[in-house]
Order: sequence, then C-alpha cells, then structure tokens
Amino acid sequence: MERACYPIWTWRFETISLGVVGVSDRRETGCNLAFRKFKTAGYRVSAVNPRLQTFDGEPCYPDLKALPEKPDAVFILANPRVTDEIVQQCVELGVKYVWMHCMMGVKPGLALNLTSVSQSAAQLCRANGIQVIPGTCPNQFLEPDFGHGVMRRLWRLLGFLNVTPPADPKLN
Repeated sequence: MERACYPIWTWRFETISLGVVGVSDRRETGCNLAFRKFKTAGYRVSAVNPRLQTFDGEPCYPDLKALPEKPDAVFILANPRVTDEIVQQCVELGVKYVWMHCMMGVKPGLALNLTSVSQSAAQLCRANGIQVIPGTCPNQFLEPDFGHGVMRRLWRLLGFLNVTPPADPKLN
C-alpha cells in the first residue's frame, strides 16, 4: 500500500484553511473533537453540515461551495455515500488534500459501519491530483488524548497505520 497518510504531516507545517465535514449538534463526535483540535492547532477551520446554522458559536455551512474561502484541505467524517459527493465538490474547488476518517486506521474494509472511506472517492481524488488519506483519525495525531494515543500505537503495531511521520516531537 502506498504511504497515503504522509500528506497530513505537511499540514502541520503549512497555514491552511480546512473544511470539516460532519460536525454534529446531536452528540459529541470524533468530528466535533477534530474540528476543535484543528482549530486549537492553528488551522483556519470551517464547519460543514447542511442541517446546522452554527457550530461552536461559528457559522456552519451546508456544503464546501458555500465556504467563505476555498479550503486547502477537507476532513470528512460522514457516511461513505456522502463522501463521494463531498469529494466531487473538492475536485470542482481544487482542494489539495482530503482526509477520510476510519476507526480502523487505513483498513476501512474492517470497519464497514465505522468509516467515511469510499474507494470510488479515493480513486477520484487520485485521478484529480488530490492527496488523499483514506482512513485513520486526526485525533490520533493532534495532541491525542489517552485513548487516541493508544489507538495510534496499536494501529501502527497491527499494520493498520503504515506511516512513519517525519521527526516532530509533537507527534510522538
């Protein structure tokens, strides 16, 4: 398998705008946590959910095309059927990076109900020059809590996370 996760490490060294698709007001979710962690890490973050007007006191947009600035990157935590639609918007907007969440690292086939990864969307990204991370969770890398830190180490040990990041003490 290619080292598909590598592009995320470059995100830590760039100032980028980021669309976060799938935030929720119904319960605390991994997407909500990722939104907050990306924001705390200094990214310009915009929430995307067609059902919400606001999220965490900030505007929430119905889709990527409605964002006030074109995002450089998009994180998706949604049903894989929605992922296909979101990636099509990414292609149209010229987004550089897409990260599709999966609770089983880069092995989405093991987590059919726990993944946002769509293989057709990942192929569409690659065909259009978008660097794609088809799996895993940013909460394992952005100041991980105990549980996400354990998952990151376990997934790496089991081969569900086949990536070695560049030396960055914040990631280890």
